[in-house]
Amino acid sequence: MSAPDRPTPLDNMPRAMAWMVVSGLSFALMAAAVKMAGDLPLTMKVFFRNLVTLGITSAVAVNLRENPFGRTSHAKLLILRSLCGLAGVLLYFLALGKLSLADASLLNKTSPFFVLVFAVVLLKEQFDRILIPALVAAFLGALLVIKPSFDYEMLPAVGGLLSGMFAGLAYTLIRALKGRESPNRIIFTFSLVSTLATLPFLVAAPPRPTTLQWLALLGTGVFAAGGQYGLTFAYHHAQASRISVFTYLHVLFALILGFVIWDERLDAASIVGGLLIVGAAVFTHWTSRRRAATMARRLKGS
Repeated sequence: MSAPDRPTPLDNMPRAMAWMVVSGLSFALMAAAVKMAGDLPLTMKVFFRNLVTLGITSAVAVNLRENPFGRTSHAKLLILRSLCGLAGVLLYFLALGKLSLADASLLNKTSPFFVLVFAVVLLKEQFDRILIPALVAAFLGALLVIKPSFDYEMLPAVGGLLSGMFAGLAYTLIRALKGRESPNRIIFTFSLVSTLATLPFLVAAPPRPTTLQWLALLGTGVFAAGGQYGLTFAYHHAQASRISVFTYLHVLFALILGFVIWDERLDAASIVGGLLIVGAAVFTHWTSRRRAATMARRLKGS
C-alpha cells in the first residue's frame, strides 16, 4: 500500500490542479454573479443557483440509469443534509450582498474547521489535540474578518460565519452518507430540496429582473455547477489529502474579482484574519497527511 502523502500510479497532479483552478475560479465567479444580481430576492438567487445543478444531476442519473431519489432508509439523512446545505447557501448569499467578495468567501471557508468539530460530536471520530491551535487560529481569524461591533451592522458577517458552520454540518452529513448513497444522488437531493423550498417565494411575488440580472442569475447556476464538477474531477485525479487545501484558491480569485469589478480592498484586519484562516487550513492539511502517512507505515510494517 502506498502512503497517502506519496503519489500513486493513478495520481495526475497537473490535471488535478487544473481542475482545482477551474473549481476555484467558477465558485468565485458564482459569488460575483450573486453580487451582480443586485437587489433581487435572496430566494430567487438560491433558486437559480440550484436549478442548473438539478438539471445536470438529473441528466447524469438518466445517463447512468440510476434512481436519483436514493434509498428510502436514507431519506431523512439526505433531507437533513440538503436543509443544512440550503441554510449555508442562503447565509452565504446574504453575506455576499453586504460584504466584500473576499470577506464573505473567507468566512464561508471556515467550514473545514466546523467539520472537525461536527465529525467528533456526530460521527464519534477521534479528535487530534494537535489541531486545537488551528481551530483557535481560525476562530481568531474569523473574528478579525467580522470585526465585532455588537450592532446590526455585524449581522451579515455573522451570517457569513454561520454559512461556514452549516456548510461544515452538511459536509459532515455527506461523510456519514459515504458508501450508502452516490455523490450524484446526494447533489441531486440537495438541488431538488433547495429548488422546491425557494420556488413558492417566486410564485408568491414574481420579481422582474433586468436583462443584466437575468444573465447574472444564469451565471450563478452555471458557475455553481462548474465549481462543483471541477472539484469532483480534481478529486478523481488525485488523493484528497494532496489537493484539499487548494480549495482556498476560491478566496484568491474572489479577492481578484472583487478588486477588478468593484474596487474592493481588504483592510489590515481582514488580511491578518485571512492569513490566520488559510494558515490554519494548511496546518490542518499537513497534520492530517502526516498522521495518515504514519498509520500507513504502521499497517505496512505489521
